[in-house]
Amino acid sequence: MAAPAPAGAAGSPSPPPQLPSPFAELVRSPSSLEKVVLRGSRNCCVEVYLYGGQVTSWKNDNGEELLFLSTKAIFKPPKAIRGGIPICFPQVWYPLSVMASLMFRKCLALTEMHLVMQFGTHGNLEQHGFARNRFWTIDNDPPPLPANPAIKAYVDLILRPSEEDLKIWPHSFEFRLRVALGPSGDLSLTSRIRNTNTDGRPFSYTFAYHTYFSVSDISEVRVEGLETMDYLDNLKAKERFTEQGDAIVFESEVDKVYLAAPSKIAIIDHEKKKTFVVTKEGLPDAVVWNPWDKKAKAMQDFGDGEYKNMLCVEPAAVEKPITLKPGEEWKGRLALSAVPSSYCSGQLDPLKVLQG
Repeated sequence: MAAPAPAGAAGSPSPPPQLPSPFAELVRSPSSLEKVVLRGSRNCCVEVYLYGGQVTSWKNDNGEELLFLSTKAIFKPPKAIRGGIPICFPQVWYPLSVMASLMFRKCLALTEMHLVMQFGTHGNLEQHGFARNRFWTIDNDPPPLPANPAIKAYVDLILRPSEEDLKIWPHSFEFRLRVALGPSGDLSLTSRIRNTNTDGRPFSYTFAYHTYFSVSDISEVRVEGLETMDYLDNLKAKERFTEQGDAIVFESEVDKVYLAAPSKIAIIDHEKKKTFVVTKEGLPDAVVWNPWDKKAKAMQDFGDGEYKNMLCVEPAAVEKPITLKPGEEWKGRLALSAVPSSYCSGQLDPLKVLQG
């Protein structure tokens, strides 16, 4: 089993692999990290770094950047890249109610309980897991996905655990990722994670596409599609609430996990008269996050005022961890599009976006 290059390595000196799509090109960035550039019509393009398997840029036909990337982002392993679409895997997180139930029933051995309690900066696992600061490789022979002849620009990546990874998360897996740029400029990410343990052990994890959207001004943004949803508030010890507003607007720090969220969510940028449509499959939850001013100033790789120009809406599986038995595979998909906003008395017409 080939292991990815260790974090901090400059990459393999071997000849660059051949890309299956003629609309994909492997280049070396100014930071000396390799990235794949997917090219669509006119100025539409996507950039995917092999470090982290991370999309860092998504531009529309007019060459307008649709994703947020901090001006202070650090492109030097082992630091994760701040912005774009980091992949959060493997995270191991349980709500307190589930933890209490598991402990009461004594369903987990002590070593397994130690793993369950790891989240954020606690425990052996890195914050948000380690997939976002490992070197992925180009997968030239992936298992087939449903054919879509309209998609010409794509790349397949794969991540397998190194010996060091197995020390901090003792499970063998194959993580395959396809990043595709559609003919109309839509961006899609399809993840397939397979349990390749040979000792019969299942494993569990949570997952998120930590998507940073570029917005004109956070105070001019609203999120629709999550009304009446229950959520866990990470700023209030993961206490559970029900969303009361007819849309989510932003006046302070937000860090919420919306549970059983719909398959489509709309992010409306009033100033740009643009709407991002987030479509998700296999990912029941959605995280909404903006650090606001105090936390922005505390982050080394984030500009003090950049919170005004970004919003994270992250398709995720958080409340109910995904469990895979040996040989089983999970698939989760994120699709993004940006469309002109349609207004009716200042409101987005949901029939054209959420139900379209």
